[in-house]
Amino acid sequence: MAYSYLFQPLTLRGLEFKNRAFVAPMCQYSAADDGIPTDWHLMHLGSFATGGFGLIIAEASGVVPEGRISPGDLGLWNDDQAREFAHIADFVHTHGQGAKFGIQLAHAGRKASTYHALPGYPEGSLSPEDGAWTTLAPTDEPFGPFDAPRAMTESEILETAQAFADAARRAVDAGVDTVQIHAAHGYLLHEFLQKDVNTRDDRWGGADLENRMRFPLEVVRRVREAIPDDMPLMLRVSAVDWKEETGTDAAREANDADLADITEFVRQAAAAGVDMVDVSSGGNLPQPQVRPVPGYQTEFAAHIRRETGLPTSAVGIITDAVQAEHVIATGQADAVSLAREALRDPRWALRAAQELRQDIEWPDQFYRAKR
Repeated sequence: MAYSYLFQPLTLRGLEFKNRAFVAPMCQYSAADDGIPTDWHLMHLGSFATGGFGLIIAEASGVVPEGRISPGDLGLWNDDQAREFAHIADFVHTHGQGAKFGIQLAHAGRKASTYHALPGYPEGSLSPEDGAWTTLAPTDEPFGPFDAPRAMTESEILETAQAFADAARRAVDAGVDTVQIHAAHGYLLHEFLQKDVNTRDDRWGGADLENRMRFPLEVVRRVREAIPDDMPLMLRVSAVDWKEETGTDAAREANDADLADITEFVRQAAAAGVDMVDVSSGGNLPQPQVRPVPGYQTEFAAHIRRETGLPTSAVGIITDAVQAEHVIATGQADAVSLAREALRDPRWALRAAQELRQDIEWPDQFYRAKR
């Protein structure tokens, strides 16, 4: 049997992942009323568990009702939601041949209160007739054409940090193996980190990076305290915001500045208890100036891994086994996280193992296909 970096175990704190092929969180806009998981989520996430992946992370789940992107988003602000997550966790652990299950805790900030991002729905902010709610953000500046948010008060900032911790406790009670904090893609924590968005003039924002990091780091500390010592804490960040057209000198300068800020944030988050960072990009600008190509974000994962010493997961048009193997073998990242490719092929990890000549465990029900 050939050696494969992708199919080597990875240990973070007290948790071992059987391989380094992860499934990234993907919004399904299919929650029941009040953010409760449904049979769709059991099928969606369970299919990855039987598909050979080492870790499956459930979609961005609002820590408070107003933190949902849309009315169809999952939440984890009450025990009814946690009970349904427990059902999914049980399935993954029973049928996943050692697969681990995580959840991404999120607050959408000024990008909340939108329609479902599915065919047949309008784009943009919900109308009052369809149940719009007041969105919260660092300032009252809107995201593109979305409805303007309301700037958060200091008490609301601290209450939201505690809501992340409370949701993390519910996740632990539901049986998850790891928790990921969403600080990417232009949602609330990322909004606070980005200097072009967070123009507050108090201790929670402005030109000073220390101020802009204060709230996200408070979330990290509170969540770390809320979960067991042997449970790894993950973080998702956007390395750059693609302010300028890709390939120009202005783009390189803007990206370098963004990356320096995010790298420092990751460094301090690691000191506060984060064990792995999933490195994506974009989200704070309505029209990012980027030309995505296969592997276009792996350089950011490599940079943050090199500069902070923290394990990273790489994302961004990673589609085939050889490409994924290369990312890990060359030290760009410690794992790869698939999203759209996993949707196309929920058995991607089983297929990748065959392509890389790895004899991994398959579900008994699939044994005929392994031959």
